[in-house]
Amino acid sequence: MSLDETDEKILRHLLVDARQSARQLALKLGMSTVTVLSRIKKLEKEKIIRGYTTIIDHEKIGYSLTAIIEIVAKNDKVVDIEETISKFENVCGVYDVTGSTDTIIVAKFKERQELSKFVKKLAAIPNAENTNTHVVLNTAKEDFRLS
Repeated sequence: MSLDETDEKILRHLLVDARQSARQLALKLGMSTVTVLSRIKKLEKEKIIRGYTTIIDHEKIGYSLTAIIEIVAKNDKVVDIEETISKFENVCGVYDVTGSTDTIIVAKFKERQELSKFVKKLAAIPNAENTNTHVVLNTAKEDFRLS
């Protein structure tokens, strides 16, 4: 499905505030509520909109540690490893990357011991050859919305 300018405007507005009603969005965009609703339904059906969520400040709810972990896989088992890791708690992102590392994980933890257990669990995954853990000291920006 290709997006037109109207679809892109709807998406940009929903990225800023997904709680706004279709009526509010229609008023902002100068179109009918029915048009906005049908466009949103189409975007949902095509899985361009996969869900609606809340952006929270993880540190304020106790997740003060962010780790970026590199994994090198053995025997071309990258996909298997990534599927396993994707199911782990604390994991925010799993990325199949180019370069000397096969996979990058972004995960959040409440305390150092939790991170330690997690890294040991990663090392025990079959065909995970090596891990390299980076602990984030400061977060300058963390917002995956393209707005």
